[in-house]
Amino acid sequence: MPSSASPAWTVSGPASRFRLSTIHCLLGLLLLSGCSSLSSRYQQVDRSLMAGNPKQADQIIEQAESEYGATGRVLYQMDRGMTLHLTGRYQDSTALLEQAEDEVEELYTRRVRTEAKAFLVNDTLLPYEGEPYEQVMLNVLKALNYAMTGQWEDALVEARRIDQRLNLLADQAGDKDTYRDDAFARYLTGILYESTGDLNNAFIAYRKAYDRYQAALPWARVQPPPMLRADLLRTSEALHLAQEHDEYKQTFSGVTWESAEKLSRFAQIVVISYNGRAPHKEDQFIDLPISLDALRLVLLTKGALGRSNQDTRGAETVLYGLSGRVVRVALPKLVPHKTAVAYEEVTVSGAKAYSAKTELMQDFSALAAKTLNDEYGQIVRKAVARGAVKYALAEGVGRGARMAASGQGNQNFGPLIGLLVGGLAHALAIGTEESDKRSWRTLPDEIQVARLWVPPGTYELRVRPVHRGGLTGREMVRSVTLQAGETRLFTELAVP
Repeated sequence: MPSSASPAWTVSGPASRFRLSTIHCLLGLLLLSGCSSLSSRYQQVDRSLMAGNPKQADQIIEQAESEYGATGRVLYQMDRGMTLHLTGRYQDSTALLEQAEDEVEELYTRRVRTEAKAFLVNDTLLPYEGEPYEQVMLNVLKALNYAMTGQWEDALVEARRIDQRLNLLADQAGDKDTYRDDAFARYLTGILYESTGDLNNAFIAYRKAYDRYQAALPWARVQPPPMLRADLLRTSEALHLAQEHDEYKQTFSGVTWESAEKLSRFAQIVVISYNGRAPHKEDQFIDLPISLDALRLVLLTKGALGRSNQDTRGAETVLYGLSGRVVRVALPKLVPHKTAVAYEEVTVSGAKAYSAKTELMQDFSALAAKTLNDEYGQIVRKAVARGAVKYALAEGVGRGARMAASGQGNQNFGPLIGLLVGGLAHALAIGTEESDKRSWRTLPDEIQVARLWVPPGTYELRVRPVHRGGLTGREMVRSVTLQAGETRLFTELAVP
């Protein structure tokens, strides 16, 4: 709202009403659009996690809550829900993840209100509601939080929510080859069901997990884990599913496994390892000149400043804005952080020693790449359309300013004023253009799992990461006492 001291020019007719005071607001938006400290915060979080200090990472996220803004509320809850999980504050983690899940449900009805504004600026003005696989992970982490604290009934509630969410995704996907199911989430629900004696639902979950690993293999880069084959053989035999059991025996020839009846006298240890860092997104700027002079300007600018990035945005905004003949389009580019960890060696030592290796269950880098690839066509169309609309609006603002000044008797200064205001509007169009780079950054690159059945007793549990080059990482050592039929879950963070 302009103050009484603010100059205002008005015109009637097709140009409608133009107010110079609105330029002040637009310039403020331009300045704010380039200010973001979350990127540096994530760098601090990554360093803390790489140092094996999740508590410090959690403190950094907590201190940065205001920097997420109103549109990043869900993202904050996701990020901190994970760091709280890593620190062992499972109840606090569950509370935040529950808030995120509730907020995601509400956003389905509120999203339309911000679509128009986001189209004219950029998609970061939309409330972040998470990618489908991130929404599934809300329930996965909640289920793990409950299981880690022995709240098995609550964990089963989350298992059922996972099933409902994945079934809905499959219905929405139809025949499209998109993310429509989650093999790891299915496998986790199988563990939860089997650990509570529900072999029927455990078998169904294991079967769905195996089918999904097979279907997603071309892009997910995760083979059906060997332990899953033993799970299918064990549960199908226990349920007397003769046909299915025979089929699996033929398909999984050579797989060794123990019967469910025998394992019921043992205790189970499940080790879940979070390896590496989730990928992040960067802007990929495409500058489209619409005149020969603009082409020369773009080439000279690229030659002087190099590839467009956050450091060059200010200079490019000024130069391209003054030109008024450059349209900028921003597209997201995925930057993976592949873990150096090949697997974890898990050793359980007591009266007798038992050992296993973790097996790859989830590759978040592959999931993120698949999701971005599926959405890319729509992202490009929307970005190009937004760039064209911004350019047209900037041109209209310049013409409106020139007409307004001329209408006030400033014919000599009208062209200059139109050029100045038009340049500011074009600068605004370029300076506010960025892609939506938000993602759940505190997730790992991979999740690996190991399962061991051991006789009841007291043991020393050791988990040691083994890097692809053969080097070993920091070893986790714990003492654990187990009862017959008991299942205990343990998590390990291996970031490099």
